[in-house]
Amino acid sequence: MVKEFFRHFWKAKDEHSLHSPFLFEFYNDIIKQKSLPFESGDIIALAKDLSRDQRELLINDLGAGSKFSNKKTKKVSGIAKSSVKSFKWSKIIARIIHKYEFATVLELGTSLGLTTAMMGRATPHGKIYTFEGCSNTLSVAKENLSKLSVNNATAILGDLDSTLENTVKQLPRLDLVFFDANHQYAPTLRYFKLCLSKAHENSCFVFDDIYWSEGMTKAWEEIKEHPEVTISLDFFQIGIVFFRKKQPKQHFTLKA
Repeated sequence: MVKEFFRHFWKAKDEHSLHSPFLFEFYNDIIKQKSLPFESGDIIALAKDLSRDQRELLINDLGAGSKFSNKKTKKVSGIAKSSVKSFKWSKIIARIIHKYEFATVLELGTSLGLTTAMMGRATPHGKIYTFEGCSNTLSVAKENLSKLSVNNATAILGDLDSTLENTVKQLPRLDLVFFDANHQYAPTLRYFKLCLSKAHENSCFVFDDIYWSEGMTKAWEEIKEHPEVTISLDFFQIGIVFFRKKQPKQHFTLKA
């Protein structure tokens, strides 16, 4: 990851490298923007509370695990500090959802539900489907969503290899999918292709930790080259793809 980070650092550009009006607007309204179109103070306050939560959870990790700890039990505080998506990226995803009025959103990997809450607030009339493999972690996430009065999120427990397919089949289309579950090559591509079946012209897929491992990076490279993908944006921590048929196929390495 260190090698990839420095490679990205030297290649990354800003909005002045984007000649497409769509991408220039995206960068300025989504990436450079700092504010949110909804109240998030209570979400941030809850995140601080969770960072001090000493409850221990028995973890059933169905993904690639953690680079830092794969203990069978973890404190909520530890999960909050190491696994919860940084608010910088949660806010970016929330701004994407709000700007394009996305109404059907999938989140693969609920964790403690804070990014879920951001997504739910971003589309108050939309629906969030969030998937988690660990029942104890999901129980805490549900508590958090209830505390935050986020009522438009459906939490789905189980192995993504069965729960994702069942859910996607029932939905007419997918507006945004956030891939933050199994950070391995084969599952990432499998979930991407499954969700691709319900993607449309304006859909947006966001991939977390694209340089987490060689396998994850390989998956990202193949996703970028997929014929349905026309635009790919590499922010090192996350990768974003669009399927806009009128846009020429382009890849950008960008600062965030």
